[in-house]
Amino acid sequence: MTQQTVENLEARVKELEAQVQDYQKQLIQAQKMSSVGALASSITHEFNNILTTVINYAKLGLRHKEEERRDKAFTKILSAGQRAAKITTGMLSYARGNESRQEPVDLVVLVKSVIALVEKDLSMNRVNLHTHFDAQPEVTLNPNQIQQVLVNLIVNARQAMPGGGRLDLAVRVNAESNLAEVIVRDSGSGIPPEQLHHIFEQFYTTKEADENGQGGTGLGLSLAKEVMEAHNGRIRVESAIGKGTAFTLKFPLSAAAIEAA
Repeated sequence: MTQQTVENLEARVKELEAQVQDYQKQLIQAQKMSSVGALASSITHEFNNILTTVINYAKLGLRHKEEERRDKAFTKILSAGQRAAKITTGMLSYARGNESRQEPVDLVVLVKSVIALVEKDLSMNRVNLHTHFDAQPEVTLNPNQIQQVLVNLIVNARQAMPGGGRLDLAVRVNAESNLAEVIVRDSGSGIPPEQLHHIFEQFYTTKEADENGQGGTGLGLSLAKEVMEAHNGRIRVESAIGKGTAFTLKFPLSAAAIEAA
């Protein structure tokens, strides 16, 4: 094999690697948009409720001249507007492109930003959300990527409870290992042991896509594993048939958090 042939092969390999990376980015974005689609109905419903609130209290403020009633109307309108802004900001943050930058983030604040996106969807599907914030650790991470992981885990949990159920979101610190943990636990059907070992494999899925094409890509958990490894973290799963599933995301604490501990 000549030197020229070797160089041509190496160039071709680099070209193929670049194509694979590009396709992977497209698949990740497709998975993210799939999650957005799963939340779209509930977010549209929420905005309709917000607009109804704004319109009704605007009418009330115009009808009544008393300062007290007008103040009440303005307060309700302001609150509804802030709620809409919170949802919009969260959705735009979630839907934007993949950045690689990591920064110090309050993990509880990040989890709450995800809750703002999913809580209406959970409510509409009769899922009771319970939060447990035992600590407020600082972690160095990419907020957009971790948001995507959490949204996917929560959508998966909701789909595992088609008749409704309970979802627990917890944030805690393991001081002995200097790790911050986020736990997503559902009361759903659970994952069979023979499938549990494969769920982080790319394109492996335990469920069929629904009528809207949601829930069958097999990309979400493999992406979650890649993202956690890129953060020097880990993702762990525990599941029992008929009792539910719990995913735990483990992040190294930031240097500032370790010093403060």
